[in-house]
Amino acid sequence: MVVLNYTYLKLKMLGPNDVIIVESTYEHAYNCDVECIEYTKALVEAETLIVNLDRLGSEAPHSKRRAGTFEPAEAIKLVPVDPTCPDNRALRISATLDIK
Repeated sequence: MVVLNYTYLKLKMLGPNDVIIVESTYEHAYNCDVECIEYTKALVEAETLIVNLDRLGSEAPHSKRRAGTFEPAEAIKLVPVDPTCPDNRALRISATLDIK
């Protein structure tokens, strides 16, 4: 059986020979309270972050494309880099670009 007295910051319990008294200071009790509050805030922020990440993951468009692939959204045309070169290297540009 343990008796806890918050007013005097003492914990009393029966020991093998006599009553065991565990004491603390107000400063230590305050520091423990501050640590508990900070820990609780960190847990709430972590849970909020997890919920937001799950929500964002479910809102992401499902695509068959892999990350790192690029597919143009509009028509393209090939422009040769060097028309005299036989290796047929060409740039891909938008087919809707103006001449200007």
